[in-house]
Amino acid sequence: MNEEFELEADFDFDEDLEKDLVGFDDDFDEDLAEFEDFDEEFENVAVRTAVMQKDNMIALLCIKTATVGAAICRVDPREDRPAVQIYDDAHAAVEWFTKSLRTSRRNGWNVIYDGLPLKG
Repeated sequence: MNEEFELEADFDFDEDLEKDLVGFDDDFDEDLAEFEDFDEEFENVAVRTAVMQKDNMIALLCIKTATVGAAICRVDPREDRPAVQIYDDAHAAVEWFTKSLRTSRRNGWNVIYDGLPLKG
């Protein structure tokens, strides 16, 4: 092989990535604590997850509903952290979730999965 074209990186990708992610998991866990514990407090919890794709981006929109309330979580690759919104009225949350999916489709996002959360 010709050594003329061999590339030597001037940084350690793994080391730089690790530096960028320090503390990220802690912040992420704190932001989603209410959302993840939501189903432990109430019975009759329903969960729906939508995975969307646009260009080279992937986004998530998730909803958990119960008889006494709901929570919606949005993970947008253009934002630095997920957004979680808690609702007292589950019907209002479902309406917002449906409108958000419709708006996302109009804005060029393709829904590549819409159903129960993916696990495993």
